Amino acid sequence: MEQNQDQQRQSAAQEFQASLHQLEDILQENSAEAEVVTAPLQLEEDLTPIDLEALEEAVADIEQYLEEKKK
Repeated sequence: MEQNQDQQRQSAAQEFQASLHQLEDILQENSAEAEVVTAPLQLEEDLTPIDLEALEEAVADIEQYLEEKKK
């Protein structure tokens, strides 16, 4: 059973790393796009609803990652 938990942790860590890389790519793309934009941004159009559940899951994943990194 302990081996199964280790596999699940390793899988979760890999998924988390992949998510971090995806986030980094998105942020880099947005940064590059922001440099190209010269017209003033209309804030109302740029706001998207925040999925609170997804945000909470992301925070939990980050906390778990940091705890595992401390070990």
